[in-house]
Amino acid sequence: MNRGRPTAANSVGNSGGDSSGGDPSHADIGIVCALPIEMSTFLARCDRVRKYTGSNFVFRGGRYDGIRIVVVESGTGQARARRATHALLDAHSPKWVLSCGFAGALVPNIRVGDVVVADSIVDGQGQILMIDVGFPADANQGIHIGRLLTHDVIVRLVTEKQQLAARHLAIAVDMESLAVAQVCRERGARFLGVRVISDDLTNDLPVEVLSLMGPTGTTRVGAAIGAILSRPSSVTDMWKLRKSAQIAAKRLATFLDGVVVQLYNALH
Repeated sequence: MNRGRPTAANSVGNSGGDSSGGDPSHADIGIVCALPIEMSTFLARCDRVRKYTGSNFVFRGGRYDGIRIVVVESGTGQARARRATHALLDAHSPKWVLSCGFAGALVPNIRVGDVVVADSIVDGQGQILMIDVGFPADANQGIHIGRLLTHDVIVRLVTEKQQLAARHLAIAVDMESLAVAQVCRERGARFLGVRVISDDLTNDLPVEVLSLMGPTGTTRVGAAIGAILSRPSSVTDMWKLRKSAQIAAKRLATFLDGVVVQLYNALH
């Protein structure tokens, strides 16, 4: 395993023009996600995608319409997201960093598959970071601009989501974005938080979701088997979650299709 800076040979593809002045490890846009499934559909639309490791994180680099993209999979939680963002910036020096992935809706007008772009991010202690977002909301197209809450644990219950919305005036919740934004603020990188809703206020998440996901984003097979044995109907719940995740990943990819080009053009 390469535990330092990913080498140029294992890094972003080397075809096309080089906006970095010849540094093959440079990325135009870096993306931090928690789980591989979150960026899988978008990466499938990129050319010459390569997987490699550095600083104990998995990276995937490629090109989208000639734009150099690097995705780092942080795993869940702010501590891992913070380290992954530092690793991304150290290895690839992107000018733009995006925190992308799934989120839970906190308000009833936001549904599975809707996009939330953060104009501010708050944590459970009330720490707020403001973000300048350069495009408007379009609720008719499922695109919302508003406050994102970064929470320490998965928020499973609809009632708890409603309480968090009232307390923090947030419209969606994730577990990583504030840490990514803070690192970008410290290091002078442009930041954008883009989240797609994978669970809304129509139902509680099944209780098994709390034990199925490991801190690195891997599924705990033993926990999954145990859930099925103790509650056979959990198979249906897990299938619904997977379907929602696939919808969210596809929607995220479609939204990023236009956004990465806009962000890249803003640098030139």
